[in-house]
Amino acid sequence: MSLSFTLFIALLLDFIFAEPKKWHPLVGFGHWANYVENKLHAKNTTDRQQKWRGLCALLLVSSPLFIVFAILTQYTAYLNPIIVYLCIAPKSLIQHTLRVYHSLDLKQLDKARFAISRIVSRETTQMNPLEIRKATIETTLENGADAIFAPIFWFIIAGPLGIILYRMSNTLDAMWGYKNAHFLHFGYAAAKLDDVLNWIPARLTALSYLILGHSKNAWHCYQQQSPYCESPNAGVVMSSGAGALNTQLGGPAIYHGKLKNKVILGCGLLPNNQDIKRANCLILLTLLLWFAIILLGESLA
Repeated sequence: MSLSFTLFIALLLDFIFAEPKKWHPLVGFGHWANYVENKLHAKNTTDRQQKWRGLCALLLVSSPLFIVFAILTQYTAYLNPIIVYLCIAPKSLIQHTLRVYHSLDLKQLDKARFAISRIVSRETTQMNPLEIRKATIETTLENGADAIFAPIFWFIIAGPLGIILYRMSNTLDAMWGYKNAHFLHFGYAAAKLDDVLNWIPARLTALSYLILGHSKNAWHCYQQQSPYCESPNAGVVMSSGAGALNTQLGGPAIYHGKLKNKVILGCGLLPNNQDIKRANCLILLTLLLWFAIILLGESLA
């Protein structure tokens, strides 16, 4: 089964069914990860011991499932479209962001705050409309890389096991990768693995945003702003994406009760409601671009 056909079927399944609300394998994986974390995470230990415990937890959580899928995927390639479908979430991302857009458009601020709280880790209860718009566009650009393009990249590079490894790593980073007192050292291994696996796909995503948007602005923002971002991968994606959209993102935000002065990203005007839709369009155009490149690569092979 060709890469393009596998991806087409996976995207078709996503278009028809979206992300499963019940019985998603990643939900079960999250419960298993929580169980292991509760068993291995210990107070009154040194930073080094916490890092070792976190590494053991990472291996213990990931290894059994990886071995099971390694065995299953050896026997049938027909599982591949289903695996890809379960590892990407373009429709879910767009649905979540459009809920924010419609709430803002109807001036229903409480509903907009609730909708954005479902897809970001920052505190949202006191957000004003501008802050909500910024957060929505930022998470669209970042999750475009994490939830769509990086999984596709690893499927191209390493097949079903590559995409499964990536999704497990990304899920553990989302659960354990917080830089707070509880997870700073325990989540170190998960965060570093996610950084490594995202390094190339994040830059390919940033390049795609650059090609499809305001290229000059995107390149300038990528060069000048991404080095000052906390995340080595989210920074390149969001700075390039903000420049491509010719809008201004970033700035102060509250995470876990603490104010974080994030780098100002992008250029041009502050975002309006329509820029949320423009960000979604950029994601869809990037998906079409990647699909076209895969198709072209197969035809030339």
